[in-house]
Amino acid sequence: MEFKAADPDFEARTRASFARQGIMGLMGARLGRVEAGLVEILLPYRDDLTQQHGFFHAGVTSTIADSAGGYAAFTLFPAAASVLTTEYKINLLAPADGRELRALGRVVKPGRTLTVCDVEVFVEKDGRERLCAKMLQSLITLHGRADTRA
Repeated sequence: MEFKAADPDFEARTRASFARQGIMGLMGARLGRVEAGLVEILLPYRDDLTQQHGFFHAGVTSTIADSAGGYAAFTLFPAAASVLTTEYKINLLAPADGRELRALGRVVKPGRTLTVCDVEVFVEKDGRERLCAKMLQSLITLHGRADTRA
């Protein structure tokens, strides 16, 4: 599905917002693709991001999925708006056992107030990628509230 961004500078605005997210920096996540209605976040493996078996922790997987969907929605928002997650449901489909996670957030249904996104998280190991998590997410548009810290 193709979407038209309300803000022609959506990519720069999205990348600037992502750079301000302390949690993404703390985890070492980086933005990949940023398109109208679609955002990709990449996260390389580190021991301190794992659970007891050495797989990426579910909280880490959920965190990059939440941001990928949130920023996918954000790309369609007006320049003077910001985004907050209102709800998500995540299914962890397989252990996130690999060298990198890739979260791909896609807008399913944009709205003036609520936007719904679908997010898939893949894990790469030995040159092969497999789906390890699937999220359905709702986000609210905060009109008239710029995407900066108070």
